[in-house]
Amino acid sequence: MKPRDKRRRGRPAIEWPTIVLIFLCYAAWGTAGVLLWPGWPLAALAVLTVTIALQSSLMHECLHGHPTRNALVNEALVGLPIGLVYPYRRFKALHLRHHADERLTDPFEDPESYYRALWQYEELPAAIKFVLKINNTMIGRFILGPLIMNAAFFASDTKLIAGGDRDVRRAWALHAAGLAVVLPIVVYGFGMPLWLYVLVPAWLGQSLISVRTFAEHQWSERPDGRTIIVERSPLSFLFLNNNLHLVHHKLPTVPWYRLPENYWEKRTEWLSMNGGYAYPSYFALLRDFAFRAKEPVPHPVLQREPHSPRAFRPRARGRSLTGAGTVPVPARPVKE
Repeated sequence: MKPRDKRRRGRPAIEWPTIVLIFLCYAAWGTAGVLLWPGWPLAALAVLTVTIALQSSLMHECLHGHPTRNALVNEALVGLPIGLVYPYRRFKALHLRHHADERLTDPFEDPESYYRALWQYEELPAAIKFVLKINNTMIGRFILGPLIMNAAFFASDTKLIAGGDRDVRRAWALHAAGLAVVLPIVVYGFGMPLWLYVLVPAWLGQSLISVRTFAEHQWSERPDGRTIIVERSPLSFLFLNNNLHLVHHKLPTVPWYRLPENYWEKRTEWLSMNGGYAYPSYFALLRDFAFRAKEPVPHPVLQREPHSPRAFRPRARGRSLTGAGTVPVPARPVKE
């Protein structure tokens, strides 16, 4: 039996909870724009923000091989880019690279790392260093995170397109086709100014996702110690239970609605696995790091010049969403 077949044993051919949620998400998005916006604009903006954040979580679910076994069907289900920014295929390619746990947090190998190598950091202007430090606070990430991440992502992909990367060009061509559907719906179907859609629901939708991604990973000598567990949150549904992020990294083929039972059945083992890198809620993270940087911008290991030996060997530069040994450790209690 092939490894892929073994992973699929016990999984239904179609995961209906995810299918239903995808259609409900798009229905809520359309209803908010068509019915709520004319009479209740603030309510419409709030619903649009939530649906954009939820669709981002659904994109993440689909790129991991859910809710069907057909990659093209999964792409079609979430391919309408209501969040405007990320081509699905670029998100998929970069995020699957991120799942190499032994490379997590490496700014050269992990496309979702918020660290910089020290030699990179020291070359930055003082103003950029200050902005990156603010971005490592939870409030800063919520407000500035989308702008910083999008600017780095667009700059990176522009270079790849200019360099002739056909896969990146194809991903953006498909994304442009999707925008050709979404933008007229927003402007003419909803009757909403495009600038308002960009600055409120599109921006804030990414900001909500940044609450989840803020502390998902930290540097640790143990790869399993690099991924967080946030045990409970009212945002768990919006994040499709990816607050239990270590469980997702270890069981990426498990659908979102099965992650909690997998965690709570073996809670002690999970907390031991990541050395107790866990919080009871996002409020606890906010309390500790609202205005205080959780992590330094320079990576704790990558200290030297690019030509010098170091812990990580870069292979692919400039391909990132953010621009950017194993010793057993006893589990710590979940931080209260």
